[in-house]
Parts: sequence; C-alpha cells; structure tokens
Amino acid sequence: MPPTYIDSSSLLKTLWNEPESAAVRMSVAAEHRLVVSALTELEVEVQLRARLLAGSTSKSQYRAYRNRLASFRDVAPFEFADVPGAVFRIALEQHVSSPVQCRTLDRLHLAAMEHLGARRLMTNDGKQATAARSQGYEVVVPGS
Repeated sequence: MPPTYIDSSSLLKTLWNEPESAAVRMSVAAEHRLVVSALTELEVEVQLRARLLAGSTSKSQYRAYRNRLASFRDVAPFEFADVPGAVFRIALEQHVSSPVQCRTLDRLHLAAMEHLGARRLMTNDGKQATAARSQGYEVVVPGS
C-alpha cells in the first residue's frame, strides 16, 4: 500500500493545538503509512524556530515541540524520508505540464510525493490541496 504524504500544515497541528488538531490526530491514527519528507521536516523546524524568535513560544515549549517531532521517528504510522536533488527536476516538469499554478514549496511537496510513490496527500492548506488534485492525487483535509 502506497504511503500518504503529510505536509507541514498538517504535521504542525500534531505538535500544538489549533482548531483542526483533533481531526488531524484522528486522521494520522487512521493511516497505515504516513511519510514525512525532509522538506516537511524542514518547514516544521522553520515554523518552530519562527515562533520561538517571535516570542510566541518559550524555550522550554520549543524544546518540547522539537522533542515531540523527533519522537515521531519511532512511532507508527510515521516514516521519515530523504528526498534527492532530482526532486527539483520533477517539480519543474510538473510545473511545465500542470494547468494549475502553485507556490514553489507546494510544487516541491508534490514532486517529493511523486518521488516517494505517495498517491495521497494529508494537508490543511487549501492551495496545496487544489494543486495536488490537479496532479491526480487524492487529498485528505482533516477537519474540513
């Protein structure tokens, strides 16, 4: 069974509470394989540090969020995966052939999905969901 790809908009909701967090956690629990790409991990780390630097997260909360993220490496259904530089070429090819315009990071997520063999995307980002559907991917939007 191909994995479901989780992006940062959903993964972040597993770390702290937002309105859709409970729905995301339920969706995560229902998955058999949920791949977290290095790109998703990087985006989450950037968001965590941004909250720390903005003062909306304390140093102890920041460490707790990072520890929780790291703990997912040892917990099903999460599977962490690196992506090669070839993902940029895949993203470029998708961009040229797609009728839907999308942001660069969204395009890179879709390329990572293709490289990793994922056919489903878990996201809470409406623009990314639209771009994924235009590429023929199934989209799970927890809480919608």
